[in-house]
Amino acid sequence: MRFAFVGCDRNIGVLESLQASGWTLLKAYSQLATEVSGSNQQLTALAALQGIPLQLNRIQAADLQSLADAGCEVLIVASYNHKIPDWRAYLPYAVNFHPSPLPVGRGPYPLIQAILRGHRSWAVSCHRIDAGYDTGAVLDAEAFALDEYDTHETLHLKIQIASQVLATRVAAGFGQLWREAQIQDEGEYWPMFSTEDQTLDCSGSVATIRRQLRAFGELGCYTRFQGRKIQVQRASAWPTGHSLHPGTLLHHAGNTLVLACADGYLALQDWRYLPD
Repeated sequence: MRFAFVGCDRNIGVLESLQASGWTLLKAYSQLATEVSGSNQQLTALAALQGIPLQLNRIQAADLQSLADAGCEVLIVASYNHKIPDWRAYLPYAVNFHPSPLPVGRGPYPLIQAILRGHRSWAVSCHRIDAGYDTGAVLDAEAFALDEYDTHETLHLKIQIASQVLATRVAAGFGQLWREAQIQDEGEYWPMFSTEDQTLDCSGSVATIRRQLRAFGELGCYTRFQGRKIQVQRASAWPTGHSLHPGTLLHHAGNTLVLACADGYLALQDWRYLPD
């Protein structure tokens, strides 16, 4: 199959798995890197090494026409912040590798909520691209387990590994999987996480704070100290009995602050004040 790839470094394994299965890459698309959208350095290097054009500008209908003129058969999307234009007039197929067990977890970035909501299993789904967000019929999915130790980063790694396995299977049986794709149930759309989701509340429990720290990982969190908002890059929390008011400073050592929370302590180990 001749294909175009839309994605970033964290999902480059999808591209590599398709190529390893004998598919031919015609063009790659990505976007400017951000903390959430991810780097595209590996994708850029791969495209340069293989002599494949790489486009960072948002995909337009004219790009789909160019792909059609080049004989592209399928558009493969694996992490992209923009809606793909209606492809049906230009290409035979278009699918998206979405990091959730569809129809649960539709939306731009379901990883955070997967941990915040305490899911004990997760998946990557390959679905047809249609007019809605992540609502197209599902070709196949690769499931894996989650536990109370998973973080934003380990979940990312599990998704990357599952995506490679899924891409290999999709490549091998694409025609049949496309024909037999299963229409999704009503499902759930999860919007992008909010600053509120990302804010540690000292009046909350240690269990809640720990779950937030795991869910956001290297993305960091926020909290307030002495009336000022701070950004937290590294923290830990533990339960213990005390009679302090939540948010009270218990201990200060170097740059580490230990604050009281509802049923224990929160240690801020790497943090900075934000502008008021």
